[in-house]
Amino acid sequence: MSETKKSGLNPIIIIGALFFVFGFVTWLNGTLIPYLKIACQLNNFESYLVASAFYIAYLLMAKPSAWLLKVFGFKNGMAVGLIIIAAGALIFVPAALTRIYPIFLLGLFIQGSGLAVLQSASNPYITILGPPESAAKRISIMGIFNKFAGVLAPIALGSVVLSNIDSFNTKLATLNGAEKIAQLNELASRVIVPYVLIVVVLVILGILIYFSGLPEVDTDHEDETLTAANSGKTSILNFPHLIIGVIALFFYVGAEVIAGDSIINYGVAHHIPLSEARYLASCTLAFMVIGYIAGILFIPKYITQQKALVCSAVLGVILTVVAIFAPKYVSIACIALLGLANSLMWPAIWPLALSGLGRFTKIGSSLLVMGIAGAAVFPPLYGLLIDACKASQGPEMAAQISYWILIPIYLFILYFATVGYKKGKHVIAV
Repeated sequence: MSETKKSGLNPIIIIGALFFVFGFVTWLNGTLIPYLKIACQLNNFESYLVASAFYIAYLLMAKPSAWLLKVFGFKNGMAVGLIIIAAGALIFVPAALTRIYPIFLLGLFIQGSGLAVLQSASNPYITILGPPESAAKRISIMGIFNKFAGVLAPIALGSVVLSNIDSFNTKLATLNGAEKIAQLNELASRVIVPYVLIVVVLVILGILIYFSGLPEVDTDHEDETLTAANSGKTSILNFPHLIIGVIALFFYVGAEVIAGDSIINYGVAHHIPLSEARYLASCTLAFMVIGYIAGILFIPKYITQQKALVCSAVLGVILTVVAIFAPKYVSIACIALLGLANSLMWPAIWPLALSGLGRFTKIGSSLLVMGIAGAAVFPPLYGLLIDACKASQGPEMAAQISYWILIPIYLFILYFATVGYKKGKHVIAV
């Protein structure tokens, strides 16, 4: 750890660049969902399988990620993750040329697999890089890189793949047979150039990380000098606060992705043209950036990361209830503001869940990354609720009342923030 602390600024800059990269790749999904819904002619449930294919990788890659980190270490593990993401992005080329939806989903799964490795390395790295009481502050800094990339991603991809999309939809409705297929093929091909550029950037960054001076962190050795952190612990199951934290993260990521990935289609359901609604995802991410900046300014100087998590969960419940019952623009604004409510949950859950793990930090981190699979479960459930309610409620109300799915999510996070993070240990709020 001494080497890491001596070169503290350089690692933070490098990890910040990585957070920007996986933020950009991750939040492209908000644009891909409405784009592929048109290009591949999908219903709501099918379109949200974009999120499922992407995030289920975090569940399936939990064990392999831990193994890769053990073999390669944190630094080289990050480089491996970037190359895997690049391979997944490259699959978008044959997917677009054939317009076969399962091939798109395969590419998304491989991208998610690479991100699982990258997240398993980078999140504990930035958590361990300094004092535990300011871990949420450091993760908030990383969150700014991540969510600023998320603001840019829908705008950048949307300007290419959703250009003139409203007139395209109008024209498409008048076509049949071969003409319609030709137009859909043209739409599908729009994604090729952006994803080829992403492949090039990821490969270059992976090579740079591999040859960088990024220091390695030895959590096993660190644990020997901090025996009080997990004295008498023989298994990861001896840390109930971690298990509850994994479940909280599972719920949280589902809520975050619903807010970011559904808002474009929600705007369209409220009769906002897709050419305008495509900017709504950037609004949600912009509010997340504001929240991360607040975290940097106020944690831990004015508020602990545990208290910040309590406030965030309560705000999530309030905004969701208002969104369900409020009129059009107020409701959409509340969904965008969920970005603010969600912003400090990730940086608070990680250090609270990893607190006191010592030599179990790597496996604990892999379990938390596995919790990201919540985003594979909840967005399709939201889409399924819309499809189920659409016949009786209409598309507008169906999309609105389906946000009820968020209420139990935020309530469980509130439980973790008030009670769950203390389970199985004597703890002072950090």
